[in-house]
Amino acid sequence: MVSHKDPTRQFDKVDYYAHPEHYNPVFHERIAPYASVIVNCMYWERRFPRLLSIDHLKQLMKNGCPLVGISDITCDVGGSIEFVDKSTSIERPFFRYNPSTNLYHDDMEGDGVICLAVDILPTEFSKEASQHFGDILSKFVANLASAKGLVELPSYLRRACIAHAGRLTSLYEYIPRMRRTLIDMAPTKENPLPNKQYTTLVSLSGHLFDKFLINEALDVIEKAGGSFRLVRCDVGQSIDDMSYSELEVGADDADNLDRIIDTLTSLAKDHDGDPNARKETEISLEIGKVNGCRTDDTMDKGGPKVLILGAGRVCRPAAEFLASSPNTFACGANDNNTCQVHVIVASLYQKDSEETVDGIKNATATQLDVTDTERLSDLVSQVEVVVSLLPASCHASIARVCIELKKHLVTASYVDESMSKLSQAAECAGVTILCEMGLDPGIDHMMAMKMIDEAHARQGKIKAFTSYCGGLPSPAAANNPLAYKFSWSPAGAIRAGKNPAVFKFLGEIIHVDGNTLFDSAKRLRLSELPAFALEHLPNRNSLIYGELYGISKEASTVYRATLRYEGFSEIMAILSKIRWFDAVDHPLLQGNNRPTYRSFLHELLNFNNISTTATNNEASGGHDDDLISRLLILGHCKEKEIAIKTVKTIKFLGLNEETPIPKDCSSAFDVICQRMEQKMAYEDNEQDMVLLHHEIEVEYADGRPKEKHQATLLEFGKVEDGRCTTAMALTVGIPAAIGAQLLLQNKVQRKGVIRPLEPEVYIPALEILESSGIKLMERVET
Repeated sequence: MVSHKDPTRQFDKVDYYAHPEHYNPVFHERIAPYASVIVNCMYWERRFPRLLSIDHLKQLMKNGCPLVGISDITCDVGGSIEFVDKSTSIERPFFRYNPSTNLYHDDMEGDGVICLAVDILPTEFSKEASQHFGDILSKFVANLASAKGLVELPSYLRRACIAHAGRLTSLYEYIPRMRRTLIDMAPTKENPLPNKQYTTLVSLSGHLFDKFLINEALDVIEKAGGSFRLVRCDVGQSIDDMSYSELEVGADDADNLDRIIDTLTSLAKDHDGDPNARKETEISLEIGKVNGCRTDDTMDKGGPKVLILGAGRVCRPAAEFLASSPNTFACGANDNNTCQVHVIVASLYQKDSEETVDGIKNATATQLDVTDTERLSDLVSQVEVVVSLLPASCHASIARVCIELKKHLVTASYVDESMSKLSQAAECAGVTILCEMGLDPGIDHMMAMKMIDEAHARQGKIKAFTSYCGGLPSPAAANNPLAYKFSWSPAGAIRAGKNPAVFKFLGEIIHVDGNTLFDSAKRLRLSELPAFALEHLPNRNSLIYGELYGISKEASTVYRATLRYEGFSEIMAILSKIRWFDAVDHPLLQGNNRPTYRSFLHELLNFNNISTTATNNEASGGHDDDLISRLLILGHCKEKEIAIKTVKTIKFLGLNEETPIPKDCSSAFDVICQRMEQKMAYEDNEQDMVLLHHEIEVEYADGRPKEKHQATLLEFGKVEDGRCTTAMALTVGIPAAIGAQLLLQNKVQRKGVIRPLEPEVYIPALEILESSGIKLMERVET
């Protein structure tokens, strides 16, 4: 349906969801010209390209397209099918649109495309379904018709009756009670809910609705004079599934809230404590952190405030840094009064934001759907700086709100086209939008510009700039054949490893095809870190950094690379040759008859003629020898040693097990991603590691000897008070928080959309970074 605007780039779903503006629609070129009927059932948002626009349709009809009709099940008026400008009814389901005249009419005669857009179509039953359900329900009609009261009905019908005599039955009274908190009493600035001084989040799971345990929980809260608001509700879809609800429970005083929680806890124990109790009556309970005041109360406090959007791993280091910063800020009319920063962490789920701020002084949790512009604007209007740690696709809409309300914004994401377009508006509003304030991008920019500016100040010219960066397991945690672990999606990491790359080396522009990227890996030995055996792979487009750093005309080498432990790429390259990274649906993985991992591996290696019984004796190494020989015969490996390492990796990932492949895997890529996610995750006690290393070569026109400047950042994850903080979270979250601190202190004067490339940002930021414990090692060689 879409293709990347850069013809050298392939479609990448993760990238597409994050940056749809990088893609052009091609459905009207590749599919629509050959279609007579299109049924559109695809969810769509306005930031994505349309499936068919009015202009697309006009051109298609001019070219003789056979399209007769559109059935738009989504009924997004003016949406992915732009010319569907209204919904229709079951009684009058069709209208025609004539692209040549740009006119609509309800008469089925005449020219134009027939459009069906019944927005309640999913409520209709087919004739066969109606007959089937009717045959079953007819057996119960007599009892229902003859009963004068509910007590006369069999128990299975009595419990199934939602309404009787014009009223909801007692078992279903929870419906209006929960709906009221979502609709009639939705929180507003004038009517926040729960309207109580003390609140906490209660998470209930179990057979809440089919066994009506939710009624008991709501009774406990209301009988004690408390209030509740439904934050989240996931209802199980069958009698075997559990349901999950999050309730924000409030009370006027802490003691009353404690009593409510104690009663709820007893309720959960009553259902869950009996080992002989039936499974379907079990209920479990989790209690969140008690907030001593509402977010609105927090906003009334004096002192500077920072709003952090997002409650992922990166958020807590940022919140801790800002809330406990030793720096104080002018507070109120008298500058002699100082007060610390107050941090508000907002997340889609209250529970997530509460867990993030747990134990942090001067921090408050709140719930926010960032697409709720009114609520977002309300929060932004009451703070000085916003830090967005949400996905990059959210930043532009957040930036617009910040510009409108004249509030500064910090992000750790790359500046994309949608953000660049906002620079002039931000500048006119006197707003600084400080982007790329993380690790990479972020600390890499600041280290690079410090080294480059210092060299230029000494009248030197940059002849070569080289940068290496990687998020890796610590050496102790690199305990699998690939010496790598995932703290994020394996699919995204693998796709990133197949992107094409371009860089400049000794004046020559070098292009690396994505399919051979793993083959291009080179060894790296750092004198500062002699114990690390590393390799590097070129990282996408290095040339733009020559422009960004102002060295493209003087540097003959500009190279940025991703770091891995040595040996990673050669195994990944062989797995790629075996077609494990093939994302196309494989015929063997279609349908319910699932192959085993071993039989699928044999299919990929084209030796299904070898019987599995003859090669099943792994104790003797027979199957391993078969795999090693096959890799060598097919030419996937040139050396037996590498083939042995690859087979060890295959065995570690379980890709030769005699267990069926799950139904949700339809391609080889799905299979290996699923296995990597299961086998290559960090254990609770394992540390990750971040390594960033810059080298620049400086040349002087006055005959001074050339210099080689090096700067290295090495950071490990930390475990404090039983809480693990990854090195990646520290090196992304703390720089973002430093950016907010500099804006609070008015140390950044530039307005508009900027990166940390100027001395006014990177000099104090690097100093604060080092004082916070993230140290940079620097040295110069001649």
